[in-house]
Formats: sequence, structure tokens, C-alpha cells
Amino acid sequence: AMIGVKSRLQAFGLQRAINEYPDEPLQAILPGIALQELWEIVGVAETALTGVSAMVVATALLGMAVMILSGLNERRREMAILRSVGAGPLTIAGLLLTEAVTMAAAGAALGIGLLYVGLLGLRPWLDAAYGLYLPLSGLTRKDVIMLGLVLAAAALVSLVPAIRAYRLSVADGMMAKV
Repeated sequence: AMIGVKSRLQAFGLQRAINEYPDEPLQAILPGIALQELWEIVGVAETALTGVSAMVVATALLGMAVMILSGLNERRREMAILRSVGAGPLTIAGLLLTEAVTMAAAGAALGIGLLYVGLLGLRPWLDAAYGLYLPLSGLTRKDVIMLGLVLAAAALVSLVPAIRAYRLSVADGMMAKV
């Protein structure tokens, strides 16, 4: 039963009286306080999931840098030819930066696409089984900012392979492999 009081100060007294009622096992709950406690619990889980997400992004960026660096060994001749025809450091860095940001953007687009496909597929089942309705809405401003930060981090990570690629000598890249 929902019971209202005229003064907010009376709510705590009424709650105590109901909880200590000797004839029946009753419990009075203040919805505002109960929801605040729930959000505190959910907030801890959200913080933990944000930390896990940050570690996943860091691992993915590290893997991308390693992949680009290992691909550089296979593309030494290509970089040497580009340098021999006059490609400067910005051109070489731009190529690798474009590659890294394109990979990160493709991963983000794939992740967003899978999120919405999953939401569309699971919404009816979650609503029927658990009464949990998940609204289908666009990305929030925070989401867009986080995606921008991930793309910027991918660009920053690509600078390490770009510097290494530019430092490869033209003579080393043009030598025939025996």
C-alpha cells in the first residue's frame, strides 16, 4: 500500500512506527531512499564495467600498434619506394594514421551495429521474460565523446609505427632479399 504524509518529516516517524508494529510483520520502505541505495549499487557496477571497457580499448590499441608494426616489416620496400619518390614524414605518417583511424572507426561502427542488432533482437524476449524494457535510442553525447577519444587514441598510437617507418632507410628497403 502506498501511504502519503502531509509533512516529509513525518515520513520517518511513520516508517519507524510501521516497522516496529508488534501485531503484524510489516515493513515500510521509503521509495526515494531505496532507489538511491539501488543506484549506489548500480553505480559501483557501472564504474567497474567502465574500467573493464578502458582495459579492452587499451589492449585493442596495443594490438593494433603491434599489427601495424609487424606489417611494416612486410611493407619496407613500399615505404622505401615512397620515400625515394619524395614522400616526406607527413605523408608516411598520414598513411599509417589513416590506416589506424580507419581500423578503429570500422571497429566502432561494427560494435555500434552489433549493439543495435542485439537490442532489436533481445528486447522482446527481455520484456516478456523479465519485464525489462530497453528503449532503442541514439548515441548520447558521452558516447560520441568516448568514440572520438578512442579514434584520437588510435591516431596517437599510429605515430609509433609512423616514426619507425620513416626511419627505415631507403637503401635498406631497396635491397633485394637473399
